[in-house]
Amino acid sequence: MLDTPLLHPEILRVLARAGHHSKVLIADGNYPAENARGPRAELVSLQLSPGIPSVAQVLAAVLATVRVDEVFTMGVDRADSYAAATPGDPPVWAEYRRILAASGSAVALQPIVKWDFYKAVASSDHVLTIQTADTMPWANLLLSLGCRTF
Repeated sequence: MLDTPLLHPEILRVLARAGHHSKVLIADGNYPAENARGPRAELVSLQLSPGIPSVAQVLAAVLATVRVDEVFTMGVDRADSYAAATPGDPPVWAEYRRILAASGSAVALQPIVKWDFYKAVASSDHVLTIQTADTMPWANLLLSLGCRTF
C-alpha cells in the first residue's frame, strides 16, 4: 500500500517519470485543459461535482508527494473583462500560501499574467494537467518540479 495522500495511479505514474523542471498544471474547472497544454502533456480529469476537488486539495496532495521548486499562479490581467470581479489578489491565493507553508515549502507564489500563463503551459516541459472542478476565480497553478537529492 502507498503511504502518501496522493493515490491516483495515472497522476503517480506521470510524476514518477517526470524530471527536474517538469511542469504540472493544476487547472480549475474553467481552464481549457483539452486544448491549452504542452505538446506532450497528459490530461487527468478529476471533476466530480462543482468545487470537488479543488485546486488547493490537489496542491496539498502533490506537495506531499514530490518536491516543487516553483509555483506560478495565473495572474490577473487588469485589462481582462473578468478582472473587475477580483480587485486585489484572488482570495484562493491566501489558501495556497497557507498550504505551501504547512508543507514546509519556502516557495512563493509567482503570478504570470493570464495570456503569458497559457504560453508557459504550452512548453514542452509541461508533462501533466490535473483538471479539477474548482470554481474559484484565478485558481490555476503551474508547478515546476524539483530534485529529491537536495
